[in-house]
Amino acid sequence: MARTDELDLLGPAGAEEAAVLEAADPLASCRDRFLIPEGVAYLAGNSLGLQPRAAREAVEDVLGAWSSSAVDAHLEGDYPWAPYHETMRQTVAALVGARPGEAVVMNSLTVNLHLMLRSFYRPTAERYRIVIEADVFPSDRYAVMGVARAHGLDPADAVVILTPRPRERHLRTEDVAGYLQREGASVAAVVLSAVDFRTGALLDLPAITDAAHRAGAFMGWDLAHAAGNVPVRLHDWDVDFAVWCHYKYVNSGPGAVGGCFVHERHGTDPSLVRPGGWWGHDPVSRFAMPFAFAPVEGAEGWQISNPPILAMAPVRVSLALFAEVGLDRLRERSVRLTAFLERLLDAVAVRRPIEVITPRHPERRGAQLSVMVDDAAVVTEELFARHRVRADDRPPNIIRLAPAPLYNTYEDCWRAAVALDDVLG
Repeated sequence: MARTDELDLLGPAGAEEAAVLEAADPLASCRDRFLIPEGVAYLAGNSLGLQPRAAREAVEDVLGAWSSSAVDAHLEGDYPWAPYHETMRQTVAALVGARPGEAVVMNSLTVNLHLMLRSFYRPTAERYRIVIEADVFPSDRYAVMGVARAHGLDPADAVVILTPRPRERHLRTEDVAGYLQREGASVAAVVLSAVDFRTGALLDLPAITDAAHRAGAFMGWDLAHAAGNVPVRLHDWDVDFAVWCHYKYVNSGPGAVGGCFVHERHGTDPSLVRPGGWWGHDPVSRFAMPFAFAPVEGAEGWQISNPPILAMAPVRVSLALFAEVGLDRLRERSVRLTAFLERLLDAVAVRRPIEVITPRHPERRGAQLSVMVDDAAVVTEELFARHRVRADDRPPNIIRLAPAPLYNTYEDCWRAAVALDDVLG
């Protein structure tokens, strides 16, 4: 089928093209695995992913085991509670390009960041700085500044904030590498977001990781908007540590238990100080409760307490779905969906005052497209009130639209663009 004339995309011809594209897409059926709010074109999966149909049954299985077996369910049943996190070793590793044992489901993103920095941020008089980006999600900034203060340092000196060039919106890889080449002798750790939560821009993870290591610093990544969105190869790229959440693109529920990666060379390094907690203790002797802490090898050695099983159940089924479908295949659909939405937004921009500020090249972005528009919060409210299109906004003037490939459709993209054109008109 020939592509619709760009000027006609916002009319019936665009709707027809969306239907044809969806019918031809090999991953379109994945949508049936999710509960979709009735009548809603939901493009806010970058904030909270939709519920997999399997999530309710997984939670009810835990409740059923609790009611029928009580304490015995720790060691009995299809998914005993004591080794519950172990059932996700393979699937969570596959999500982030890790080897089994390098990744673990535990805690929340910021808690995990604190735990990682406790081990990997070891400031000296000469090497004490932590590098972050200007538009990092505030929770990361608060954590990094708090860690600096805990070491008796002034965050104004110890925390280096990299900003884009004048009149640019995205941090360049060469600017990060340039700073590390010039000032790397003073840098202890680099902590950056793989995908910018405001603009959706994707950084060059392997290149920046290499630059950090050349400077003698540890490299940590926040994958909040990358996990389940773009393929990453944390082990192959030699990343030291990473943290992420599972409630956005991984669709594991509000406040879902997060994830953590520690490269295998650190997971077996006895000189690294673990935070200490009995679930990070060697399981062979864990219940013997010895006096001294003996951490299990790998990322699981950073665990603190036994996991919240009710909260882990949706993560287990969500990760299994990603493993079944394959993130590389999902990425291919994501690129197609996002490109179609981009064409639609370009058509809106011909006659409405908007600007797409996400990078144009697919390799420099995930599923999210960010649109700059006046009164973004009001526009977002009107999109839902008048058209049942759910987007989200970031003050003062950014609307975020994220066509998640597991459940969004080309029609969702078309509805969102038509709604935005109508609201602004």
